[in-house]
Amino acid sequence: MHELVKDYYGRQLQSTADLRTSACCDASQMPEWLKPLLARIHPEVMSRYYGCGLVAPALLAGCRVLDLGCGSGRDVYALAQMVGESGQVVGVDMTEEQLEIAAKHRAYHREAFGYARDNVEFRLGYIERLDALDLDDASFDVVVSNCVVNLSPDKDAVLRQVHRLLKPGGEFYFSDVYADRRVPSTLRNDPVLYGECLGGALYWNDFQHLARCHGFGDPRLVEDRPIAITDPALSARSEGIQFHSATYRLFKLDGLEPDCEDYGQAVIYRGGIPGQERVFTLDKHHAIEAGRVFPVCGNTWRMLHDSRFAAHFEFIGDFSRHFGIYAGCGGGLPFDSGNSGVTACC
Repeated sequence: MHELVKDYYGRQLQSTADLRTSACCDASQMPEWLKPLLARIHPEVMSRYYGCGLVAPALLAGCRVLDLGCGSGRDVYALAQMVGESGQVVGVDMTEEQLEIAAKHRAYHREAFGYARDNVEFRLGYIERLDALDLDDASFDVVVSNCVVNLSPDKDAVLRQVHRLLKPGGEFYFSDVYADRRVPSTLRNDPVLYGECLGGALYWNDFQHLARCHGFGDPRLVEDRPIAITDPALSARSEGIQFHSATYRLFKLDGLEPDCEDYGQAVIYRGGIPGQERVFTLDKHHAIEAGRVFPVCGNTWRMLHDSRFAAHFEFIGDFSRHFGIYAGCGGGLPFDSGNSGVTACC
């Protein structure tokens, strides 16, 4: 599968126009604050973008960020502007042709950003074998990935390595493709469907189980959208499976509970996070308005209290008294096509 993916992204695809599904996002779907950052990125880098979501979490100034499957570097160069000159972004990819494009434009971007020093680095390697790249344990504040984990033949190893590299309280913030059921082997072994990020897509419930097994309790869905298979031949081969592009955030926090538990806690957002000054969005079910008391479950309280977001919140309550399961929690397919609205807990 490694060789298949290298060939597909290194030689067969020459631009985003060559993709045969709607997995790749376009600039019109980006928030306004991100568009000036993308406008400073070299056109050749932009033309080789094959991501399926937005991997630009808030509050990255001064952070050290790792981008898994960085390709030609579009997200690396966007994140480089968000972390600032004092931060660093490391991009890893196994496709030499893509990395050559990313690396040759380093000076262009340094000048465009007005930096005196490079704050980006690119490494050739496999995202399942990050231990071979001389990256220290607990050395990254945030790890991101954009539509790449599904291409890995060993997703178990990817999550294990990500957990190793994250600092306590850090997060894996990534977009990927998921299926509403387990993808049969006939589709998993189809070269085009695999290259288009469908054949290797995980059943969403298997992904959540895998995340928890590697220490990422309570995976949080940030946003999602259905994927249209625009090629009639590929659509016919997909056997009625529904695919979604989804962004999750996984926090490296010990002791997160398997369900949302009620301890009578709440938070007050003080504001001040760039781009989310009035409303901070933790995930699809937590849009927290500044200045309001916002009830939360114990896991949400900890995701805010024990992470880089803590300074922007006031915290009410503790874990001394338990009131049972948090009202409104439940199972089932998490994706939908509409807005969920603002609720206290997922």
